[in-house]
Amino acid sequence: MSGRRVVVVGGGIAGLAAAHTLATAADAPEVVVLEGADRIGGKLRVDEIAGGPVDVGAESILNARPEAVALARAVGLGDEVRHPATLSAAIWTRGAVRPMPPTVLGVPSDLTALARSGIVSSRGLARAGLESVLPRLRPGADLDAVSVGSVVSKRLGSEIVDRLVEPLLGGVYAGHANRLSLRAAAPQIAALVAAGPSLQAAARATRRRVDAEQKPVFAGIRGGVGRLATAIAATPGVDVRLGTPVRELHRDGDRWRLVLGSVPDPQVVEADAVVLATPTAPTARMLADLAPHVAYELQRIQYASMAVVTLAYPRLEQPPAGSGFLVPPVDGRVIKAATYSGVKWDWVGEGTDVLVVRASIGRRGEEQVLQREDGELIDAAAADLREAAGLDGPLLDARVTRWGGALPQYDIGHRGRVERIRAAVTALPLLEVCGAAYDGVGIAACVADGTRAAGRVLAALRAQRTMTP
Repeated sequence: MSGRRVVVVGGGIAGLAAAHTLATAADAPEVVVLEGADRIGGKLRVDEIAGGPVDVGAESILNARPEAVALARAVGLGDEVRHPATLSAAIWTRGAVRPMPPTVLGVPSDLTALARSGIVSSRGLARAGLESVLPRLRPGADLDAVSVGSVVSKRLGSEIVDRLVEPLLGGVYAGHANRLSLRAAAPQIAALVAAGPSLQAAARATRRRVDAEQKPVFAGIRGGVGRLATAIAATPGVDVRLGTPVRELHRDGDRWRLVLGSVPDPQVVEADAVVLATPTAPTARMLADLAPHVAYELQRIQYASMAVVTLAYPRLEQPPAGSGFLVPPVDGRVIKAATYSGVKWDWVGEGTDVLVVRASIGRRGEEQVLQREDGELIDAAAADLREAAGLDGPLLDARVTRWGGALPQYDIGHRGRVERIRAAVTALPLLEVCGAAYDGVGIAACVADGTRAAGRVLAALRAQRTMTP
């Protein structure tokens, strides 16, 4: 498409995926990525901890979806894709780190295994066993209009929500089960609801199917998932410009005009098409005049903040068992999860005497915890790890990486809100939106959304060219 230019606003994984799709098309336009920060990758980031690379943002890719792993292969990282050495996880609750029983996003598939774990009380087990005699959601109920917590607690009891569902959702969204939409935030559980009268029976069937497939659930990249962003940005035909936030977006005739730079010294970039791959606040600002109703819907999507505390210990003769553990909020700990990175990924700390551990801190509404100084967060994380896992060696290195407003909250009604946003955006010619705020917060979901947005732009440009005399 000689002479055509597409500008992608936002250099996170969704924007980079869109740029890659555009630049590798047979009729590729000129592709410009405008990123306001001084680095690309968004929530993907690799730092050096104790002399070696470690992901301090997103650290795994959902391998059950093909999009992100396929993109990694397309940009030359196929030989670097790794799968976890172990996925055996646990829950730190009731004073002990307890093995995670088989579940589907916290819905247990085996009450006997749940009983052995000690995660819920005998009363909680008895309550979960009553599911078959309890009233169900009416057929055809709007699963976007109910929360994850309300549905699971009515079927299985509040302990299942508190001790299993909450820590799993907290790891994904840093949110709370009673506010998150069942359909949008927990499609796995929504599928169980749709499958039949018993959540547990549906969970058993799902687990049997997944186990039979024998396909790794997650994947990583040797040297860090953050390498994916750098590899995509190196795609021929992708022009990445850092430190260039977009202040305004206007429609000027049959082209788009983007205003960059400071107010006293504005710069203008023109484009035939635009992909907005930014969080909802800047997206709403850019669309405030063009589509105020879209901006209003975007502003209703809230975000949660969190921090990753990465700690390096002397390697133990007997490393911790499993990949790590989750922490239910009802237990009142500072950390919400811990990952034994040096156990989970064979390349982390390889060839050294270092054990790297990641601790996650922060849920929606816990901003006061994140206001502590870095040293306080490191001390708090180390104290929790000492109590939970017996990690008591001297710290060789430590790093706090803060992700302010990083995780969009898929609150009740989110699916309907996204549908309204997308329907309204289609009325704006050659404009697309994509990213974690819409259809999934994981890397694979963001890659899929960016790819779809780019595909729609390419189709519209082709149609426009066909209509041009």
